[in-house]
Amino acid sequence: MEPEVVTFTIPTESNKIVFVWNIKSQLPEGDIYCAMLKVFAEFGPLYSLKLFPNAGVAESGYYAVIKYYSSWCARRAHAACDKKALFQDTPLKVQVCNKQKGFQYKSLELYGHKCQELANYYLGFNGWSKRIIALQNISGLDDEAEEEDCPQEQAKLRYLCVVQVTLPYHGVSSRGVGVVQESIEKQNDATEFLLKNGKLQKYAVQRALSNAFQKILLVVFDNGKLAVEFMQGKDDTVDCLTEEELQGLIQVNDFTWTPLDPGDGEEQENLTELTFQEDTLVDGE
Repeated sequence: MEPEVVTFTIPTESNKIVFVWNIKSQLPEGDIYCAMLKVFAEFGPLYSLKLFPNAGVAESGYYAVIKYYSSWCARRAHAACDKKALFQDTPLKVQVCNKQKGFQYKSLELYGHKCQELANYYLGFNGWSKRIIALQNISGLDDEAEEEDCPQEQAKLRYLCVVQVTLPYHGVSSRGVGVVQESIEKQNDATEFLLKNGKLQKYAVQRALSNAFQKILLVVFDNGKLAVEFMQGKDDTVDCLTEEELQGLIQVNDFTWTPLDPGDGEEQENLTELTFQEDTLVDGE
């Protein structure tokens, strides 16, 4: 089998999405979700597992949409679980999904904590590390534009973060940049300001971590071995600078402002674009 490249992006390819139905309502919904998570996580790291009730015209029960980071994991789940009872009295039906042709999806950055989960699975907890090089409050550095865009009673709270991710056993080091902002009331009380300030710092770190992982590709072989490739962007100079140069050359206008949104990067499931072929393994295109 050809090695598979696993990227730190949200999986959208059809051969990484598994559809499960014929789930009976013999257990409470929460118990069903936990049982499915335990079963399907055995085949590889999951990006998401979403459980939905059947339509009103159908028999009572549930169906699920599961996203793996790897198409190989999806195939293993299909082969092992299709037509097996598992945690209920009747067999489940499990298939790899097939998106309708004509839909094009861009790669979406994987949120920081998801990157860490994926790295822990393939690299191990000791196989990588992160270090914050810079975390700066850069509010007020663009006062003229801020005054035009914001009401007089509001101000912009902005943070910039630079994170370095290191894979010591593979000799790879990658830096990422995260710049975020949020509007705050100028007459805000101190407690609320501190809460927003702390939240924005954490979000800036997550954005920078996500950005650093985007440059790392995991090449997974069927014998379990792993290779790592570093893909630096054409205009990305952050990895070439020393820390002293980086501290001195931070240019705010070079970055895109990202509003504070804890759900950033999480796409909504569009089930109308998913199809499946029963009793047939769909590899996707």
